[in-house]
Amino acid sequence: MSVHLLFLIVGLGLGSLYASLALGLVVVFKGTATLAENVEIVVGDGAELTVVSLQDWDDAAVHHSTQHASVGRDATLRHVAVSFGGDVVRHDATAEYAGPGGSVEMLGMYFADEGQHIEHRLFVDHNQPHTRSNVNYKGALQGQGAHAVWIGNVLIRKAAEGIETYEENRNLVLTDGCQADSVPNLEIETGEIEGAGHASATGRFDDNQLFYLRSRGIEEAEARRLVVHGFFNDLIRKIGVPELEEQLVLTVEAELEKNVSKVQFG
Repeated sequence: MSVHLLFLIVGLGLGSLYASLALGLVVVFKGTATLAENVEIVVGDGAELTVVSLQDWDDAAVHHSTQHASVGRDATLRHVAVSFGGDVVRHDATAEYAGPGGSVEMLGMYFADEGQHIEHRLFVDHNQPHTRSNVNYKGALQGQGAHAVWIGNVLIRKAAEGIETYEENRNLVLTDGCQADSVPNLEIETGEIEGAGHASATGRFDDNQLFYLRSRGIEEAEARRLVVHGFFNDLIRKIGVPELEEQLVLTVEAELEKNVSKVQFG
């Protein structure tokens, strides 16, 4: 097993009353292991933090990660979970607010192959007023027995007036024999909110997109690759770590090489 601190990006900016620290951290897991970890993240008042956890395990790895974040007054957290390799990978991420005005963005992408189980469970606890959260996860599945689970929970407590939240999960099924379970949950204890919503969708290739590309002379295998890259690319750009974007695009391409060129549904 190897764990790499891929990037550590630090910048200091001055606000009107408080100094705020902008920090970026990317951690990459490689090799094989049976690993359980517990990570605590504290984002101080007015601070900005991006945390990226990239699970790029070998096929036999088993990994369970629990990450909990406390977000201070007027602080911003972007939390990113990327899961590609491993036999069984489960990633639990939770966030709560230590003061009003905090913002949490949870982004995730995953690619489940034959016999692989990838699971993400999220919980955002809006326990302070005027806080915000946005959750956006996307996954692709290919191969017999590929299984992805996504469960997103958002709780808006009675004291959390004026909050805004939205969570979304989308899955792209590339072959027969896959299973994607997607469960968004939203619990609201007060009507005094700015907005709240959730969405979930699981489907195969968009036939209209494929037809459009094929009608312009693009071979079917290449058309399928373009559709999958388009599915993930907007999310990759949202991560906001340019040094990581190229690596993620290449990893998606490597996953596609395994199966997508010969995709057929029964």
